[in-house]
Amino acid sequence: MDYTDDNIGRSRMLPPLPERMRPQTLDEYAGQKHLVGEDGVIRHMIDTGNLTSFILWGPPGTGKTTLARITAKSLGREFYTLSAVSAGVKEVREVIDKARGGSVFSSGIAPILFIDEIHRFNKSQQDALLGAVEDGTIVLIGATTENPSFEVNTPLLSRCQVFVLKSLEPADLQEVLDRTLQKDVLLKDMDIRVTQTDALFRYSGGDARKLLNILEMCVGASEAGREITIDNATVASCLQENTAIYDKSGEMHYDIISAFIKSVRGSDPNAAVYYLGRMLVGGEDPLFIARRLCILAAEDIGLANPNALLLADSCFHIVHSIGMPEARIPLAETTIYLASSPKSNSAYLAIGKAMELASKTQTSSVPLYLRNAPTRLMEELGYSDGYMYAHDYPGHFADLEFMPEDLAGTRLYEPADNRKEEEMRRRLASLWKKYGY
Repeated sequence: MDYTDDNIGRSRMLPPLPERMRPQTLDEYAGQKHLVGEDGVIRHMIDTGNLTSFILWGPPGTGKTTLARITAKSLGREFYTLSAVSAGVKEVREVIDKARGGSVFSSGIAPILFIDEIHRFNKSQQDALLGAVEDGTIVLIGATTENPSFEVNTPLLSRCQVFVLKSLEPADLQEVLDRTLQKDVLLKDMDIRVTQTDALFRYSGGDARKLLNILEMCVGASEAGREITIDNATVASCLQENTAIYDKSGEMHYDIISAFIKSVRGSDPNAAVYYLGRMLVGGEDPLFIARRLCILAAEDIGLANPNALLLADSCFHIVHSIGMPEARIPLAETTIYLASSPKSNSAYLAIGKAMELASKTQTSSVPLYLRNAPTRLMEELGYSDGYMYAHDYPGHFADLEFMPEDLAGTRLYEPADNRKEEEMRRRLASLWKKYGY
């Protein structure tokens, strides 16, 4: 069937494509084989009926909400859902009261409470869940795009398993695309040819929801009554023409944070504070921004201005304490300071080199004189023998080889060209001739 005016009318009455194509079973679910594959832990929970509370941590569009719904449907459990953006302690307690007065006591089967964006729950909201999770009144499934170790209280986190979801691979996106073109109530009857997928997958960024939004956009922009061909040029043109729609639906999230990071790294405080404003006006979690500032301070400013990391860390704690709208001020102050600071990624590069080298040299022996000697046998074997205590020597420096013998003289840290690290370079050059500083 051609893409006629009748189909356009139908499309306007239907839910958005991502919602129409939301998987209903594990067999329809793409990606996350480590969780839902034959030996996956969540599939095993569903197969055995032995369900425990867990938190799904992963990027947008990887299927967190869908997986929670499939779990409830597969097990025939009552399913309550709350969004941490709009729900408070009152709503949490209402759900728990329903669970206590409902099937959990009549059938012995606890309902599932799904909380989206659980990282946005404050301590009192999370504490309200503890008793019900612990006594089995509810099974909690949380979803978060942020590291739960930082945002979920330890008592609640200890009662939940954490499962990490990954961005979808091209093969997973292809599976979603094929299924959509074959099964969607509207698209299956259209003459749609996808001749190239590079741009489609690249702009999707491993996000199935974004993939389907782009597909729907491209189909909607096509001329009625003709065969629809989707290739790299079609996708790029469609996204360029529909930037406002794309942004309004929240799909520009990662583009804005990317622009923010690159503006700070590029020492442009004006652009940086502009993108900060864009995020705050758009409702971005201020703690997410504060975490990015901490990472920026360490990765991009580093040893050129060590105070930057201290300020970013203070900003994170202040934002956590005072919340919005006042948090906008320390966020702006820190953003402008970091953008205006000298830049260095020397520590970032050094640890990258170190970890790459370490992965290849796991069998390199630590020199005996650097080893700990807690027992007499170790002392007899020469552990710690020959170690030179730096503070016993002039300038608090002892010329000792600290690297494993086979890595002696390996230089991993390269001081950057800024005032503070030039001072460090001169000092290291005076101490370590072998490193060639």
